[in-house]
Amino acid sequence: MLAVLKLIIGFISGSFAVIADGIDSATDIVSSIITLVAARIVQRPPNIKFSYGYSKADTVATKVLSMMIFIAGAQLAITTIHRLLDSSEASLPSMLAIYVTIFSMLGKIFLSVYLRSVGEKQNSNMMITMGKHMRSDMLISATVLIGLIVALVLDVPVIDKVIALIISIFIMYEAVRIFLKSNVDLMDGIDDPKLYEKLFQAVKKVAGAHNPHRTRARKIGSHYMINLDIEVEPHLTVLEAHDIAKNVENSIKESIDHVYDVVVHVEPKGNLEQDEKFGISEKDIPE
Repeated sequence: MLAVLKLIIGFISGSFAVIADGIDSATDIVSSIITLVAARIVQRPPNIKFSYGYSKADTVATKVLSMMIFIAGAQLAITTIHRLLDSSEASLPSMLAIYVTIFSMLGKIFLSVYLRSVGEKQNSNMMITMGKHMRSDMLISATVLIGLIVALVLDVPVIDKVIALIISIFIMYEAVRIFLKSNVDLMDGIDDPKLYEKLFQAVKKVAGAHNPHRTRARKIGSHYMINLDIEVEPHLTVLEAHDIAKNVENSIKESIDHVYDVVVHVEPKGNLEQDEKFGISEKDIPE
């Protein structure tokens, strides 16, 4: 509704900034469609081809969204530059443009709060990204509103097109930022190092578990997959060592939210650590 309203009013009022804002909202519609498709894919159960399930479809969708947002911003920038270079006389936008921009800001405030709330509750980067993008849209609408008021007060039509160009640059900046952030998940990275601090503290709570090392955490969609090695007393039976490993798993799940699975490898205490290629130990945590 916001997108259609802004595009119609933008053309009627003659405000290129409002049209730009409408184009930005139109990309949100496409984003929502991609989100719905990705959400359906994420719900598929694991199979022989995707043994970890389809949760990373969330990350792939975030990457696609960022590219689509960038393309929309780039097209808007090119069109705006052509309009700025056009030597024909420009006209001032009408008051309709101001009214629809105020209405747009109120709608975006509601959408931003709602999307981020749902995203944080579900630990979905895709939903949180959409909420943040909607918050950026609020700033865009505010910029459009200020530009329209200044253009009407000072009787300078070119301000409207300058604002549209600024919006396009901001859209492209947001797209690049989202694209780079999604790289962390795709490369099995963790953007919150404090996760490892919580993990090692959870292991310390378990009696008989020593020296957690070769620890690796990565995100599968909105959940964490955790692998680690621990040491136990060499004289313990297999059953006793298994119980300690199970207690470590439960302690980690109690300390860290949204854990997909924990795999604990047991070694005898005092076992000489080899030069491990992957994973980190407690000594790797910065003071």
